[in-house]
Amino acid sequence: MAEAKKAEGGDAEEQTPNKKKKLILIIVGVVVFALIGAGALFFLMKNDAAATDEEEGDEPPAKTEKARKAKDHEDDAPPVFVKLDAFTVKLQSDGQEAYLQAMPELRVLDAQLGEKIKQYMPEIRHKILLILAGKTAADVTTPQGVQKLSNEMRVTINAIIEPPPARKKASRPATEPGDLAGPDEPVQAVLFTSFIVQ
Repeated sequence: MAEAKKAEGGDAEEQTPNKKKKLILIIVGVVVFALIGAGALFFLMKNDAAATDEEEGDEPPAKTEKARKAKDHEDDAPPVFVKLDAFTVKLQSDGQEAYLQAMPELRVLDAQLGEKIKQYMPEIRHKILLILAGKTAADVTTPQGVQKLSNEMRVTINAIIEPPPARKKASRPATEPGDLAGPDEPVQAVLFTSFIVQ
């Protein structure tokens, strides 16, 4: 019996290290699988986020890239201006005739856009003349009126140079353009070097 007890005690001693080894192997296996799962999840989330950014953006990737370049370029490069010829138009009036003479200059993102504007100059001049001819003297005699005209001209020129993508017509009320242009818009501002109403 003493031998039987020793044999049982020996098995118990042998089983304890085996159980410990098995437990360590199970824990290591779980940790390895957890790390592999976390790594796979990280890469899937990263790719999914990149795909979502491309899909959700209203603007194509080229425009967002242009905006990044413009932002990087904004601090380094001096401003680029494109001078337009003077505009002289007869303003709308109820009784007394009034004329407007204006010399606008465009602040653009870079010199390449200056060349592009020259290619579209006849269309740009035509649209600006239509805008100016539709104004009354009261519309353009206040600083707010001149700024509103400047904003309207900027939006019109940007639509000529880079037409907006075709979208389904939605019944949205027309809003006035803001004083600040978007960072990727070709024409950032329309500035007047001369503005005379007579």
